[in-house]
Order: sequence, then structure tokens, then C-alpha cells
Amino acid sequence: MSVNIAAAVVSLLAVFLNACVSPERKTEARDVVPEKAQTVAAAKADFQDLSRNVVLTAEFIPFQEVEVMAKVSGYLREMRVDVGDHVRLGQTLATIEIPEMQDDIARAQATIEQAEAEVTGVRDEIHRAESSHDIAHLSYQRLAGVVKERPGLVAQQEIDDAHSRDLVAEAQLAGANSKLAAALQKVSVTRAELARVKTMLAYTQVTAPFAGVITKRYANTGSMIQAGTASQTQAMPVVRLSENNLLRLILPVPESDVPLVHVGQGLTVRVPTLNRSFPGKVARFSDRVQLSTRTMDTEVDVANPSFTLIPGMYAEVDFTTESRNHALTVPVSAVDISSANETTGKVLTISSGGVLEARNISLGLQTADTFEVRSGLEPGELVVTSNRVNLRPGQHVRPKLNDISAATNP
Repeated sequence: MSVNIAAAVVSLLAVFLNACVSPERKTEARDVVPEKAQTVAAAKADFQDLSRNVVLTAEFIPFQEVEVMAKVSGYLREMRVDVGDHVRLGQTLATIEIPEMQDDIARAQATIEQAEAEVTGVRDEIHRAESSHDIAHLSYQRLAGVVKERPGLVAQQEIDDAHSRDLVAEAQLAGANSKLAAALQKVSVTRAELARVKTMLAYTQVTAPFAGVITKRYANTGSMIQAGTASQTQAMPVVRLSENNLLRLILPVPESDVPLVHVGQGLTVRVPTLNRSFPGKVARFSDRVQLSTRTMDTEVDVANPSFTLIPGMYAEVDFTTESRNHALTVPVSAVDISSANETTGKVLTISSGGVLEARNISLGLQTADTFEVRSGLEPGELVVTSNRVNLRPGQHVRPKLNDISAATNP
């Protein structure tokens, strides 16, 4: 009996001592991490500026390039440029010799003079016809007036003859006016022919359609040059001209990033062979996704005023598809993405007492090493970044803090 009384007293004493322990001491006891707790790599949820880039590769091409053809056939009399020469708009590149065109001009000029002489002769004829018509018409009017005042004085036959002469004279005048119109038309036609020949003669000067660089020379002095028409595909160009002070890059933008492309977007263009970067901007795009590659051709213009860049060089373009400023982030290695929804995931957080907790989070922008966290975490919370397969919620661990940018994939 005495033994039972003693046990009861000990139990009451233990309860009393436990009640006397301060709340602070209890909290400290809970926060103490057991010495045998597993050490895990961890990172702190923190704010960063994020951007997702797509690196696209293309080669520079001239802004415009053309094979300069001759408009007329002839022999190359003079070649004024060579490969590598910079030419301005309208500058003469070559001269073609066509002696028979001078004869064509002389012939057309003579035809004009002949037509103008015919016009002069027809105008004289008109003056004669007008005089004859005036006399015939006046005679008929006088006879008609006499018949009105004194009927029977003049024979009807005489009146009819006067009327006939009047009509003939009028017809002759009309015919002369028609001949004048035809002569004037002939003058216009011959002048147009002369203008055409002079225009063709002007084509003997092969000029630059735009400012650029001569990248290839096809002909030499004395070469026979064919007119560059659609029906003569064997025609040889004179030179090839490229506009190199502004270059193009045609980038194949993936279908998923097509909605993010807009004209005027600034880009950084890296040229590995020069180990330099140049500014560029989106100038135009095809607005159509190619079925074979699921990409859209997007053209980037790159200014090249010093001609440092050469067409054919390869370039890499950092195409920024999305960006977030001051976004809460965690390492990619800390997140298990949901198989049903890629915008949600799960992380293991570490409390101040070293206890693991499974947490569902909402994900946003993903880069190579970080995830944007839209909800589910608070800034400063610790998340496990490795060996999550062997860990369980409620387990005590000892965190080893790593920088968020240094975290690696599991």
C-alpha cells in the first residue's frame, strides 16, 4: 500500500514540474533539430528579374541584291567598276556600244522633218480650199437672193450648178482638214519613235539601281551583251550589286513563340567570328507558319554602316520571348511538376525547426535554372533542392543553404 502511495506522489510531482516549464522553453525544445537529422541542400525563395530567351542562328544576307542586266544588246565598250567597288545610286557601271542606234535616231529625225513638211503642204492646201469654198458659197448665195426677189430672172440650171460648186468646195475643204489631222498624227508618231530610240540609246549606259557594293563581275571590255529580257534566259549579266550597308537575318521563330513577335522589337546579334555583338530589330515577318518546320520566318535588320559585317557570316540572336520583373523564384531542381498541369508543382519546404512540409505551388515563367512562383510560397522560405525522393513530410533535416542560381537539376 505504501508503494502505491509513493508512486502516486512521484507522478503528481512530475506533472507539477512539467507545468512549471515556461512556454519559451517548450518552443525552444520543439525548434531543436535532432543531431542525427539528415543534411539536405536547400535554397531560399527570393525575388529575381526573369527572362526566357531562344537562341536562333541565321546567316547575313544583303538587304537587297540584283544581277544588273543590260536593256539593249551590244558590245561592252567600257567597264567602269570592278569587284569590291562601292557605287552610288545612278552611277554608270558600264557603257555598251550600239552604232546602228545613231542611224535610227537620224532616220527618225528625218521622218519627223518629212512629216512636218507634209503638214505645211496640207495647210497651204487648206487655205486654197477655203478660198474656193468662200467664192463658190458666195456665188450661190447671191443667185439664191436674186431668185427670191425676182423669180424667173435666173435659170434654175444655173442655180443648181452654183449650189453644186459650193458643195464640192466644202467637201474639198473637209478633205484638206482630214489630211492635216493625219499629217499631224504622223508627226506625233515619228516623234514618239525618236523618243523611243533616244530612250534605248540611254540604256547603253548601265547604271546602278541602288547604292551598294559590286560583288561579282561577269563581263569584260568587248564582250557581247544580250538584252536582259524574259524571253532570253541566256543573257549574261554585267555585274552583281549588293546593298551591304543594311543586312538581313531571316530567323525561324518556333510556333510557340510566334505570338510574342512584334515589329520594332530590339535584339542583340552576336557574331562569333568577330567576337562582337551588334544591335538589330525585327523589321518584318511572314505572318505564316511553315508546315514543314512549324516556324515563322522573321526578318531582323542589322545596320552595317562601316561594312564590318559581310553577307554569309553566321550570327546568333538572343530572342527574348517572355520577361518578368521582381518575380518570386525557386530553383528548377526544387520543383516536381504536376503531370496533369504544367502550371502547378510541389516543393518540400523546411520550417525553422528543420521539419519538412510538402507544399503545392502555382508556377509561372520557367528559365534554364529557375521557376517563377505565383502562389504557394512566401519570400525567404527554404525549399529542398536535391534528394527529395528519399525525404518525407514531417522528417527532421538540417538545411545546407545554396545560392538559388547555383542550384542544379536533381
